[in-house]
Amino acid sequence: MPLETGSSAEPPDLAAQRSMREAGLLGLDGAEHARLRRAITSRFSVRAVRGIRDVVASTVSDQLQRLLAGGSPGNVTTAYAEPISARMHCHVLGIPNEFADTFSTLFVGGGTTQQKFDFIREVIDAKRTHPGEDVLSDLVRGELSQSEIEGLALVLMASGRDSVAYMITTTTVALLTHPDQRAVLRTDPALMTGAVEEFMRYGAMFLTLFPRTALEDVELDGVRIRAGQSVSVSSVGANRDERKFEEPHRFDVKRDAFGHLGFGHGRHGCVGQQLARVEIAEAISQLFATVPDLRLVEAEQMSPQPFANPVGTYEAGDVIVAWGGV
Repeated sequence: MPLETGSSAEPPDLAAQRSMREAGLLGLDGAEHARLRRAITSRFSVRAVRGIRDVVASTVSDQLQRLLAGGSPGNVTTAYAEPISARMHCHVLGIPNEFADTFSTLFVGGGTTQQKFDFIREVIDAKRTHPGEDVLSDLVRGELSQSEIEGLALVLMASGRDSVAYMITTTTVALLTHPDQRAVLRTDPALMTGAVEEFMRYGAMFLTLFPRTALEDVELDGVRIRAGQSVSVSSVGANRDERKFEEPHRFDVKRDAFGHLGFGHGRHGCVGQQLARVEIAEAISQLFATVPDLRLVEAEQMSPQPFANPVGTYEAGDVIVAWGGV
């Protein structure tokens, strides 16, 4: 998790800095990375996610009714995608209801690293007193130090939520601007599982992934990388590579898009990717099934938003849609 930048930013306390060093999964490798990753993976397995499909469906249904109740036109980004992602994030992590608004303020609206750690400590104390069947309770019950618990909690709270919301939003735009592909899914809803992979390939959020440093000389696909050199992979570039995907700039929900880098790859691949797939599929399925006459009014440019560290992402702007006679 990057620290804030700018003249007004103050570094977090020493305990918070230690937590970010000791449990920053993206900066760890080997046995230490594997140990900490194991502490959080069980709630994100295929089996675990299958067990909460009903929760995802009911959350999406409720938020869709809220969007529709607001009247046409509506904002898919702020009134649908972001709330679904935030609510499911709180559910899986086990953030108590009384903390949900603060979570959204700090991790959706934006807060300082110190504010986030103060919040995390308060939530962790609550989970020690009232543990449940959720990720944060698993951390508290596990054999982890306080620094590791807080550091992993930061990683989990800060990760995934914005990317799921981004994908719901950008997929909505893609289908509204490709009516032929929308018709394919309407005719055969069973294609949705594979279509999610095409959504991730076509609309990847990350411009570049976190850089890695070569420990020894290595050759990858004819390119010589020397020890000490840093390498950053462009997931957008990889997902549009014509050597991997035929007509890569074409949006095709029937495409075999497995092998994309929308969720990263390997040991550092997205922990929550199975849950993300279910959320995206459910949100898109319900939206277009319930509002068959949905149409695009305006979509802000998806603009690159660089992190404080050397990673760039796209950020979805407001997407305004209309339905009915309005």
